[in-house]
Amino acid sequence: MISALIFDCDGTLTDSMPLHYVAWKQTLDRYRVAIDEDRFYALGGMPTDKIIALLSGEQGVAVDVDLASREKEQAFLNLLHRLEPIAAVLKIAQENQGKLKMAVASGGFREVIEQQLRRIGCFDWFDTVVTAEDTELHKPEPDVFLEAARRLGVPPAKCRVYEDSDLGIEAARRAGMQWVDVRSLHTSRRLSPAQ
Repeated sequence: MISALIFDCDGTLTDSMPLHYVAWKQTLDRYRVAIDEDRFYALGGMPTDKIIALLSGEQGVAVDVDLASREKEQAFLNLLHRLEPIAAVLKIAQENQGKLKMAVASGGFREVIEQQLRRIGCFDWFDTVVTAEDTELHKPEPDVFLEAARRLGVPPAKCRVYEDSDLGIEAARRAGMQWVDVRSLHTSRRLSPAQ
C-alpha cells in the first residue's frame, strides 16, 4: 500500500531538460569544456557543481566551479519563460493532491526547483521539497529520497518515486522504494548541439 508519492522535478514534472542542455552549452562553451547531449542525459540527477567538477577534471580544464555553477543556473533561469510541464506526470500529482502525502526530491538547487514548480502551477501541492542543499550525498545515492520520506513521516517501502534518469531510478531502488520510469510516459525532446 503506497502512502506517499515522491517526484523528481527536471524531466519528470517539468520538460526542462532541453532548456538545461542549452544553458549547459552556453556556459561550458565559454570555459571550453565539452558536453554532448548523450553525456548530459547520462548525468541527469547530479547537482550542477558536481557535473562541472567532473567534466572539467576529466578534460583538464581549470574552472571556478562555484562561479560556473551560478552562471549555468542563471542561464537556465533566463530560459524559464519557455518551460512547459510534463502533462502526464503533472496529472498524476494533481489527481493525488490531498489524497496521498507528496514531495519533490531533486538533485537541483532549491531556487531553481521552486521557480520551476511555481512556473507550472504546482508548488503548493507538495508537503515538502528536498533539493541538493539538503543532503550531502546525491543520486545515485538514496539520500534525497530517504530525506523526503523522513520529512513526510512515511516508511520508504510505502513510497513511490517518479523519475526520468538512470541515476534517479538507482537512488529510488537503493532507498527501497517503488519507482516509475516516466520516460515510458514522456520522451524528452533532443536538441542539436548548435542550438
